Amino acid sequence: MKKWMFGAAMLCSSAVFAQTSTNADGSRYQFSVIKNMDAGDVQNQGRTGTCWSFSGLSFFESELLRSGKGKGLNLSEMFVVRKMYPLKAANYVRMHGRANFGEGGGFPDDLLCLREYGLVPQSAYDGNKGKTYNHAEMEGLLEGMVKTIGNANGTINPDWQKAFDGVLNAYMGDAPEKFQYNGKSYTPQSFAKELGLSADDYVLISSFTHHPYNSEFVLEVPDNWNWEKVYNVTLDDFNRIAETAVTNGYTLAWAADVSEKGFNFKEGLAIVPDKDWADMSAEERKKMFLEPVKEKTITPEVRQLAFDNFETQDDHGMHIVGIVKDQNGNKYFRVKNSWGTENFGQGYFYASMPYFSYKTTSFMVNKKALPADIAKKLKL
Repeated sequence: MKKWMFGAAMLCSSAVFAQTSTNADGSRYQFSVIKNMDAGDVQNQGRTGTCWSFSGLSFFESELLRSGKGKGLNLSEMFVVRKMYPLKAANYVRMHGRANFGEGGGFPDDLLCLREYGLVPQSAYDGNKGKTYNHAEMEGLLEGMVKTIGNANGTINPDWQKAFDGVLNAYMGDAPEKFQYNGKSYTPQSFAKELGLSADDYVLISSFTHHPYNSEFVLEVPDNWNWEKVYNVTLDDFNRIAETAVTNGYTLAWAADVSEKGFNFKEGLAIVPDKDWADMSAEERKKMFLEPVKEKTITPEVRQLAFDNFETQDDHGMHIVGIVKDQNGNKYFRVKNSWGTENFGQGYFYASMPYFSYKTTSFMVNKKALPADIAKKLKL
């Protein structure tokens, strides 16, 4: 996942939702709340491809709020980014340059950092030496280094990783080994332990027909650089896990494709109109963001074909924090994004259930949120 957006890093809380019953100014969509959970302030990832860290840590923040902990806590996204870069680089070199390297990542990276390194608050490490996040120059240098080393024909300098860390430190600063928070001294590991967060509490769920259902497989997307496995379930179970979890007060870290014409963050909506974009008039294209329209019926075959044709890619990470319904009874997930707060929803938008079924590559959820019969099938 590597979508980025550039804008002002304004903040807001989920309390704004009480004032937002539609998706955009002038829209005739009218939403009523079915379920809404607490979330931290909306952040802005700036000119970085680190949505996976922003959405994953927003998910962890909501997990803490759900359990009565972490009120007002802002976890450091860049701590996770800083810890993952050397691992991705080492993997790229060991694979002789035949692996993915870049800013992109996934929720497995968040879990790996939590398990191996812990977490830190934003006050302990912001990983930023400018006013807005911008990794373009740093990324260019890092990529040049690993490509040179990964494609080397002779002996590799054993100190290359020190040079790599030197670039990271110059742009991001070294990650703290100890820090103070609320008058106490912590390491990243002890901080995560005190928060009560455990990587073992979470699972990744997907649904594709090219692997057996109710089993695990390595999700074949480029940013899954550490080959993490997901649980594969039927599309019906996939949708039921997501809706049941949110209805019962659990949020979801959501990995999806946002390249569809029906995805419009500015208009605060993600939908899959039944009529293809190419067959729509200009008036119809405008109208679909202003009032409810009929959406496509998403089957396992439709979903699989989009993935096989690269129409669905793992290009953005977001955070699902609630469910609403429109005036016709159609349901939508309420989604927290990491592109600042300059849209009508002040950083949030609504994604229809068909859009979720069609364009999701995977989502992360607490194991306890799974319906009992599905958990049994997955042996969880």
